[in-house]
Amino acid sequence: MTSVNVQTKDLYGVKPIETEHIDNNLAVRKMLLERDIIPENLPPAEDVQKVVRRLKTDEKKVS
Repeated sequence: MTSVNVQTKDLYGVKPIETEHIDNNLAVRKMLLERDIIPENLPPAEDVQKVVRRLKTDEKKVS
C-alpha cells in the first residue's frame, strides 16, 4: 500500500513517506479491530527455523 501510494502521490523524502506508512498501518489496524481481530491476541506463527529443521528431518526420513 505504501509503495503504491508513494508512486501515485509522487512522495519524496523521509517525512512524507514515513507519514504515509504510519497512516497505512493505522488504517489496517482500524480495519482489523472493526472485524474483532485484535493483533495482540493472535497466536504467534511457528518459527521459520523450526519449520526448516523439521522439513530437513522429514526429507532425510524419506530418502
